[in-house]
Amino acid sequence: MALTLPEFPWDSLAGASATARRHEGGIVDLSVGSPVDPTPAVVRDALREATDAHAYPQVAGTPALRAAIIDWYAERRGVTGLTDANVLPTIGSKELIAGMALWLGLGPGDTVVYPTNAYPTYELGAALVGATALASDDPAEWPRSTKLVWLNSPGNPDGRVLSIEQLKAAVERARELGAVVAGDECYAELGWEAEYDDTATPCILDERVIGDSRRNVISVYSLSKQSNLAGYRAGFIAGCGEIVGQLLGVRKHAGLMPPAPVQQAMVTALGDHEHVRAQKALYRGRRDRLSRALVAAGFRIDDSEAGLYLWATRDEDAWATVGWLADRGILVAPGTFYGVSGARHVRIALTTTDERIDAAVSRLAG
Repeated sequence: MALTLPEFPWDSLAGASATARRHEGGIVDLSVGSPVDPTPAVVRDALREATDAHAYPQVAGTPALRAAIIDWYAERRGVTGLTDANVLPTIGSKELIAGMALWLGLGPGDTVVYPTNAYPTYELGAALVGATALASDDPAEWPRSTKLVWLNSPGNPDGRVLSIEQLKAAVERARELGAVVAGDECYAELGWEAEYDDTATPCILDERVIGDSRRNVISVYSLSKQSNLAGYRAGFIAGCGEIVGQLLGVRKHAGLMPPAPVQQAMVTALGDHEHVRAQKALYRGRRDRLSRALVAAGFRIDDSEAGLYLWATRDEDAWATVGWLADRGILVAPGTFYGVSGARHVRIALTTTDERIDAAVSRLAG
């Protein structure tokens, strides 16, 4: 019996990619969010020092890693009071997102809610267990069958940041339904509005959101973006001890454990904030140059308060915009990859070199 899975959308970009590659200056690929800058030397050094990894790694994470996660949430997210029972490392964040519905025991008749603008993995997680997937940003729309709610702030693809009030409303409704609510927050350090320059964007575990209880609330994070660790698969969760414990139990049976050298590298990455500030400065420069060029070329940029993408529109069909940019050697992702509400937007990534950003700026001006 075959699974009914969502279409993998990037295959449909082949034609636009071929057009962009024929440009005399080469392609500027802004269609994916894979980091291009080096992994910080301090993190690579930590990985090398931990390569004598002869024993099985700890599924729950080493004591040093759990402490580093707890300290990071306190220092960068304003979340205090976490203990070892409230945190757990993961093999990146995508596998956790894809597997969460399964590991929580969801199945046919249950509903998984996710944002109206969302990358496809939330829907995939529902499909893997035969649950109903519902794209909705309005808690009043969530049915009684809802068992898992995914929030994504800052959002992919649109860079939208949910306020404390919006997060609180979502948590309150999820608790009414007896549902787990998970905040996918992997772009939290990359806020571009003034209030996010020195502090991270609001966290779902903020006491103003959850009150005095973490019940059924989970924060999901990844070091792929802020530390250029996409190739390390370095993620973690924090929140409700009961949910963390349930996930830990499943992961022990399944052998889902980040490699020991990666766990040590994560300790170093979480404790070094300077490399994060330096990387953010690089992205800020690329974002500023590219956004100015897009606006000058007739685009409007919506949301995009944080994260590594510009959610842009020319007020036309998204695929028409993809073609217009491909003719100029620039490849982007149509908003339709992320839901029907993205039909007139494109997602433009900042994850390329300064030289390629400057090439895009020049072509947009031509």
